[in-house]
This record gives sequence, structure tokens and C-alpha cells, in this order.
Amino acid sequence: MSDRIFNVLFLCTGNSARSILAEAILNHVGQDRFRAFSAGSHPAGAVNPFVLKLLSEQRIPVDQLRSKNWDEFSLPAAPHLDFVFTVCDKAAGEACPVWLGQPLTAHWGIEDPAAVEGNDAAKEHAVSSAFRLLTRRISLFVSLPLDKLDAIALKKEIDGIGQQQSQGA
Repeated sequence: MSDRIFNVLFLCTGNSARSILAEAILNHVGQDRFRAFSAGSHPAGAVNPFVLKLLSEQRIPVDQLRSKNWDEFSLPAAPHLDFVFTVCDKAAGEACPVWLGQPLTAHWGIEDPAAVEGNDAAKEHAVSSAFRLLTRRISLFVSLPLDKLDAIALKKEIDGIGQQQSQGA
């Protein structure tokens, strides 16, 4: 097994819920092999409070999470990215910046829990559903034998993960 740490960027439009959840989950479960980041094309400027509440309840660190623009990751001083995943339909259709190093990309679309209207219970349920689906997909991703797959096989695997549905969601 390689000692290499892979950098992963999760993209969304607002960078307040889905991409933040994915960043936190991957940093938590893949901490010895992955370093996750998140960003948005039009960041909301704040992390969704229901996301922060759920992550805290799951004992996943939230202190480093912030809503940020994806331009931060196209600058020369940005980390080299190995993977870039879009987690919302809007960002998947937008013209993304050019990522240095030609990372592997995939679309893992998830309904936006930040767009849910209604009472707090409905919003918490939406965040919980997104959390379960992302946890499932990220678990599949971290279990891939990255050092044994060529780029074509790896691309096929990460695209397939984006089609996975969570159990009980």
C-alpha cells in the first residue's frame, strides 16, 4: 500500500451543505490516505447550521470548515488535486476552472438539503439524507485499491460510485 496522501476537492454551487459534508466525512474516515477540501462556484459565505449540528453529533470535527470559492484551488499555491467531485447538478453544468495536474473527475449529484423549505425537522432530515448518501459513496471510494487501478479503471469506478444510492435514504 502506498504512503501517498490523495487530495480530493468536492464542488458545489453554494459550498454550504453537500460539499462541506463530503469534505468533513472524507477527512474523518480517510484521514491517513486522503485530504479533502470543498468549494463552491458561488459560495454562500457560511456553512449551513444544520450541517454543523449533524457533524458535531457524529463527532466529526467542524472547526476548519468554511464556505469558500473554488478559485482558491486554481491558484498556483493551491494543493495538487488528485480527484475533483461535483456533488450538485448546478456545479456539474458550470464551466469549472482548469485544475492543475489533471485530476480525475466525477459527478456525485445529491439533492440540495440547503434548498429544503419548511420546519427544522424537514431541514434536519434533508441534511441527514445527504449525509447518509455521501457516507456511503465516500466509504466505497476509500475502499478502492487506488495504487492498483490504472486511470481508466479508476475513472470507471468513481463514476460508478456517483450512481450509488444510500441504504434507507
